[in-house]
Amino acid sequence: MIVFRDPAEVPAGFGPSVVAIGKFDGVHTGHRAVIDRARVEAADGAEVVAVTFDRNPLSVLRPDTCPPDVIGPHQKLELLERAGVDATLLLTFDEALAAVPAEEFVRRVLVDALAARTVLVGRDFRFGAGGAGDPALLERMGTAHGFRVDVVDDVRAVHADRRVSSTWIREALSAGDIATATRLLGRWPSVWGEVVHGLKRGRELGYPTANLSPDLEGFVPADGVYAGWLIDVDGTRRISYPSAISIGTNPTFDDVHARQVEVYVLDETDLDLYGHHVEVRFVERVRGMTAFDGVDALLVQMADDVERVRGILH
Repeated sequence: MIVFRDPAEVPAGFGPSVVAIGKFDGVHTGHRAVIDRARVEAADGAEVVAVTFDRNPLSVLRPDTCPPDVIGPHQKLELLERAGVDATLLLTFDEALAAVPAEEFVRRVLVDALAARTVLVGRDFRFGAGGAGDPALLERMGTAHGFRVDVVDDVRAVHADRRVSSTWIREALSAGDIATATRLLGRWPSVWGEVVHGLKRGRELGYPTANLSPDLEGFVPADGVYAGWLIDVDGTRRISYPSAISIGTNPTFDDVHARQVEVYVLDETDLDLYGHHVEVRFVERVRGMTAFDGVDALLVQMADDVERVRGILH
């Protein structure tokens, strides 16, 4: 997948293209329905292009109401590529972009840069200064500039009669409900970041862990122990490791003051991942986080956790 970060980077003569525009926070099943529709529309040889942002626009427009992201920009690009997008225009959403009038955005991005033939948006999509742009404006401008607008309805979960959304996914992950989040995402939820040095207490206890940097990408689920996979994305090939994942502040020792993600790769004691970028995928929650009465009780529980994780993954 080609990645552009400014309309000026798109080469002359690019297109024609079928463009899907949105925040794509999560690249969940609803987003992929839009992308799949774009791929069908582009089956005669047009480029499938996603136009999206490096952050939630609310973080600039109304930061006090901006929710945490389900995924970060690195994850978003990887998931869009996996979904079959040919090129992504990842725009930096700052005050300058927020001030661009909707009509100018259409001309600069959709017409001049991408030579859009079809534009796909959700029914509630808004863009341009003051949120003045909407599907109706796009349709009027499409008539003038030669592109068609396809307004895609929401994907709804039949069992819950609820729209698939990033809000619902955050609710599920905040409750440790990995099963629901997985259904909504169409994949296991995950975080991505660099492995850094920690207190090395896991190594002392016989369960060495890879600690993720606090500035990781992705929505961290509720505190607890999870079965999942660590994927080492550095190097020439990806390597996946079955893992027991701990999220929380280590309440038994009470000396960790911020939530952290620690990953014990099953049966590995000499794995050196420091400085590597890894993806951690959550498959199932094993239990919540608990403070134990001493190290011996903790070790008994950790051994049980590992066996339960082994059973879930294998």
